[in-house]
Amino acid sequence: MEQMTEFFENLRYMTFSSDRFWRIILIVMAVILCYQLLKRFAPRAVAPVSGFLSRHPLIWICIPAALLIYFVYVSLGWNLWVSVSDWQAGDLEASYGWGGFGNYARMFSSDSFWPTLKNTLLLFSLIPLCLLLGLGLALLMDQGLRGTAVFRTLILLPFALSFVVTGTVWAYMYRPTGGVLNSFLSMLGVDVSAAMKHGSLMWASSNRTIMPSIIIAMVWQFSGYVAVIFLAAIKNVPTNIINAAKLDGAYMPRIYLKLIIPQLKGAMGSCITILAMYALRSFDFIVSLVGYTTSSAWTLPIWMYNEAFQSNNFAYSAAISCFLLALVLVLILPLTYWTNRRT
Repeated sequence: MEQMTEFFENLRYMTFSSDRFWRIILIVMAVILCYQLLKRFAPRAVAPVSGFLSRHPLIWICIPAALLIYFVYVSLGWNLWVSVSDWQAGDLEASYGWGGFGNYARMFSSDSFWPTLKNTLLLFSLIPLCLLLGLGLALLMDQGLRGTAVFRTLILLPFALSFVVTGTVWAYMYRPTGGVLNSFLSMLGVDVSAAMKHGSLMWASSNRTIMPSIIIAMVWQFSGYVAVIFLAAIKNVPTNIINAAKLDGAYMPRIYLKLIIPQLKGAMGSCITILAMYALRSFDFIVSLVGYTTSSAWTLPIWMYNEAFQSNNFAYSAAISCFLLALVLVLILPLTYWTNRRT
């Protein structure tokens, strides 16, 4: 009970410490509730208000729009200001005076910047891998084989799991001693102990193979989702076009290559955008798999987390998050525009 009380106290402090705000929220909710009750049981009493709202239906989105503006755009502005503030490292008391762009200069000159940026961009390699594997699985399920429904459920199951669950499972699979992968290789006759002495088969425990191991696990989680999206797009291709191609003597491989796959551009664009966003915010997945202290697996979100909550360097962390936001806008927006324009 004490932990719950402390949690809500911290939540209140982190969001709004002013009681006036909560009183305003309660008043607004009470007014809306009274209006709905009067509209239900005494419609004549609120007839003028109902008529006004029916003529101006967009008024109902003012409250959610205001909350969206505050929690998203005002928070982004606050984070930007913190990144250029004079909030000193290690100081738990906030300071919002002007501090200049020193945090950004320090970020770009840091030894961790380029390796972290490289790891962040390296996660984008899961996009072509998921697209190829997902397309292959979709074409396989489109054959109408027995058990396709069960197979579709099984390959979609990894996407239904949280990143924490998936990362934890793959962490046990990647263990050099007693892990599933090395145990399976031992059953096939591979001398795992000798390979480990030479630095091989260390999977997520080696700086050389840690990023490929993360990418393989992420491909496992997202390829089934991509396959289901592609399968739905394949099913939307008109059957009369396919039947006409068969009557002309075209074989199914040629029909897929020349007729069906070119019509999957819309689904492909959606998958690319979704995979790119997941690649840029795969914080919990990597932390669950290898932890947040393994610098060879650091991405921009993990670096930002370490600076904020391990070093108490909040202004510096805010600068890293602003750079990450700029990176998202630079990569995602042109990609979304390109895919939508081509479809």
